Amino acid sequence: MAAIHSMTAFARRETKAEWGTFTWEIRSVNQRFLENHFRLPEQYRGLEPVLREKLRKAMQRGKLEINLRIQDSEKSASNLSINQDLVDQLCQHAQSIQAKLTGSQINPVDIMRWPGVMQAEEQDLDTIQALFLSEFDALIQDFLAARASEGQALKTLIETRLNTISEQVEIVRSEMPAVLIWQRERLETKLADLKEQIDPARLEQELIMQAQRIDVAEELDRLDAHIAETRDKVLKKGGACGRRLDFMMQEFNREANTLASKSINTTVTNAAVEIKVLIEQMREQIQNIE
Repeated sequence: MAAIHSMTAFARRETKAEWGTFTWEIRSVNQRFLENHFRLPEQYRGLEPVLREKLRKAMQRGKLEINLRIQDSEKSASNLSINQDLVDQLCQHAQSIQAKLTGSQINPVDIMRWPGVMQAEEQDLDTIQALFLSEFDALIQDFLAARASEGQALKTLIETRLNTISEQVEIVRSEMPAVLIWQRERLETKLADLKEQIDPARLEQELIMQAQRIDVAEELDRLDAHIAETRDKVLKKGGACGRRLDFMMQEFNREANTLASKSINTTVTNAAVEIKVLIEQMREQIQNIE
């Protein structure tokens, strides 16, 4: 039995190495499909296709934002050097531009910010990237655990509402004999007020037709069947079941609407309204399920 995963979750891993500290973060919200957004340092953009494939294998839905932040160690920072040739070229071009402008000055900090001017001591990129990927795998597992924890909470909420719908179904079912008796008495009183004699067979036929118009046994049976399928086949099976659950809510809503349209009794009407409220609450929760 696979776990149910929420599409809303967060995970973070911080790792220290000799050359510095790096931090992976991943967060997600609900989305019809799998959508990934990466924020990676420029020199490690090449990892993105590999990261996308890892995420694709691990999950099916959700809008994910993945961040990688790197902080060099003091030792690495102290080994910075300047690319003097590049600085000379930049200054030459800046002076040429400055000659055409009035009152502008060359800012050394701007020169230092230019890509490639400040150079750190070369590191073993293959080793670093392998460490990044290893920690990213661990991050995915943390993230899936967070999703599963939230998914379990959503599952409990849905099961609670299914139980309440089942209770409302039983209230309506127990009320129907009294509704039929009330309907019969109402029809007989109406005929008596008209002071007309009516054939008993015709009266019985009319009562049968009235009973059929307000009979909700089929709707109640379908609601019971939907409850059983949602609880025993969808929630127990787990996995990426959000779309299936959303479909089931449409089926629930159809029966609830029919139940409300056939109601001629306050108790039945109240039960139908309560069922519709519970369905809407489940639908809102299901939007977060993968």
